[in-house]
Amino acid sequence: MVSIKEINGLKVVTTDAFAIGEVDGVEFDPQKMIITHLRVDLSKEGANELRLKKPKLGSVIVCVPLSLVQAYGHVINLNVPIADLKNLQECRG
Repeated sequence: MVSIKEINGLKVVTTDAFAIGEVDGVEFDPQKMIITHLRVDLSKEGANELRLKKPKLGSVIVCVPLSLVQAYGHVINLNVPIADLKNLQECRG
C-alpha cells in the first residue's frame, strides 16, 4: 500500500518524457471509497504545453485520472504522451 504522503511532490512524466508537474494531492470519491484522480500542479512548461494559463501567483492544478498512471517509483509515469492530455480539466477546490 502507498500513502498519499509518499506520492505528494513526485514528478509526473508522460510516455514521451515530458515532465508536466508534481503531484499535489488526490481526488477521492466518497460514494465508491476510491481515489479517482491525481492532482498535478503543472510546471510552467506543462501549463504552456497544455495551453493553460499559469497565473503569476499561484498555480494550475489539473486532475489526472488514475487510469492514466502506468507506474510509480521516483516519479509517476503516465501511459500516454503529452498530446493526449490536452483535454485535462483543472481541479476545483
